[in-house]
Amino acid sequence: MSESPPHDPRPVERPVDLGIARLLPDLDRPRGWLLTLDGAPQSYVDLDDPLFLEFEYVQRLAHAADLAAASGQPLDVLHLGGGALTLPRYLATTRPGSRQRVVELDGALTALVQEYLPWSPPARGITVTAADARAALAGTPDADADLIVADVFGGSRIPAHLTSVEFVREAARVLRPDGLYLANLADAAPLDFARSQLAGLREVFPEVSLIAEPSVLRGRRYGNLVLLAGRHEAPVAELARRTAGDAFPARVVHGDRLDLLVGRARPVTDATAAPSPAPPDGAFSLGGG
Repeated sequence: MSESPPHDPRPVERPVDLGIARLLPDLDRPRGWLLTLDGAPQSYVDLDDPLFLEFEYVQRLAHAADLAAASGQPLDVLHLGGGALTLPRYLATTRPGSRQRVVELDGALTALVQEYLPWSPPARGITVTAADARAALAGTPDADADLIVADVFGGSRIPAHLTSVEFVREAARVLRPDGLYLANLADAAPLDFARSQLAGLREVFPEVSLIAEPSVLRGRRYGNLVLLAGRHEAPVAELARRTAGDAFPARVVHGDRLDLLVGRARPVTDATAAPSPAPPDGAFSLGGG
């Protein structure tokens, strides 16, 4: 599954549109690379093995995507946030023939990734557009995607205009009736931001669930939560089985347990939206996600 040979495997640092990007080679995997932006880990890619997913939250997104349709069935996918295109590379391998559109605001970052970590050619269905995620979503036709993945961070925070219920309504418009919406976010105790995002999803979609490590759910540490939403219930039993078997086991929360977690949280609107919370000092290490 090898792609184009990488450049000299030494760290690369370059100013991009939204900060300072660094590509760091993995000493344990000859063609593995970590992308950071202003010191925050953004993506990990193994050019020899697109099925290798270093970051735990990406593994959880992949589990959900695997169950979005029958195994191997091509999908029309809209990725909001690109980074080094870890998940698009994965889906190009697991679901050949898929049409994948990636929206990444930082065009210079995309150029850097294409130079050092080239992805599959457009003939394999991956195209990248330099645009704001919400503007691109607004310009997308109705019922155009089987799968939408929202993983947009401005540095280490999700921009405010991508946290509102109006943004979720736009995503629902673009999603097909049997489609799946996935979102990655990060939060810490008391999980107020995550609760508000879940409330916004439940305002729009009849079926909502989340995946997270128990330590994050209990408020013991800052970490990622993967949110799932759609018009039909996700295969939560199989999803729970897969996530429980990961190196860092996670829990799937839905139904009554999700009701308890959301509590009295209310959706945020365009008028009240704010960026996601800043991570605490020391939240990031260069070895994990």
